[in-house]
Amino acid sequence: MSDDARALLSVALEAAGVAGELVRTRLPGAVTAKGDRDMATEVDYAVERAVRDHLRERTPQVGFLGEEEAAGTGWEPGAGLRWVLDPVDGTVNFVHGLPLCAVSLGLVRGDVPVLGVIELPFLGSRYAAAEGCGATVDGRPIKASGAVALSAALVSVGDFAVGDGAPEANRLRLAITGLLAERAQRVRMFGSAAIDLAWVAEGRTDACLMMNNRPWDTAAGVAIAREAGALVVDRDGTPHTMRSTATVCAAPGVLTEVLQIVREARSGTANGDMTNHGDANVAGDAGR
Repeated sequence: MSDDARALLSVALEAAGVAGELVRTRLPGAVTAKGDRDMATEVDYAVERAVRDHLRERTPQVGFLGEEEAAGTGWEPGAGLRWVLDPVDGTVNFVHGLPLCAVSLGLVRGDVPVLGVIELPFLGSRYAAAEGCGATVDGRPIKASGAVALSAALVSVGDFAVGDGAPEANRLRLAITGLLAERAQRVRMFGSAAIDLAWVAEGRTDACLMMNNRPWDTAAGVAIAREAGALVVDRDGTPHTMRSTATVCAAPGVLTEVLQIVREARSGTANGDMTNHGDANVAGDAGR
């Protein structure tokens, strides 16, 4: 796909530039509640409309799924290509004036991300990758870290869950965080899935764990991380797809230890069905 990917990457970079300018230059505006402590701003909707229109004009043959127009629907795989957008990943950070938010635009073939662009409007960075083309930040090649021990690893974790089922879902998240606090060098929570994945790709962090998986949050970052040499899997260690129940991304040298943490946390919190408490009906882990 390398030739097609290069052409489509150019389109994605243009779209990310349009989106980043909107995020940088507009105040959040009115906030719309989407659920328990879950929100969207006027900028979320404006970015999604602008990017959707740009992509439909430039690539009418490619489908489109945006977080806001998805309105809580689940992921349904398709046979062709589909753009997948989170217009502001880290909306809560954005509303509070924190610079840790991102525009996340991925391209998915079936269930597998093959291209991604992540724009960090307030940090001045743009991450990009396409299948077979490697990963970059601001045009400079990036590579996942060479960490080989969890004790020397900086690990980020996704947001805690909110909404229906959050207390039970957070039991697993809290167990994982507790075990990481005991064994990793340090644990961080950035509040943006796109940043979590981009920084593993760049080697700034060594792993990230999100016990949830929404395609608009993870599609771009998964493509970038893989092209940078990171490994991305589901909670059980199987290859990650858009239908996975979790997103675990790590430098190759620490993935085994990270998955051991997940196994121990699941075993310690299991009461019959804890393995299913990361589904799309519970808001959390994604950048909110």
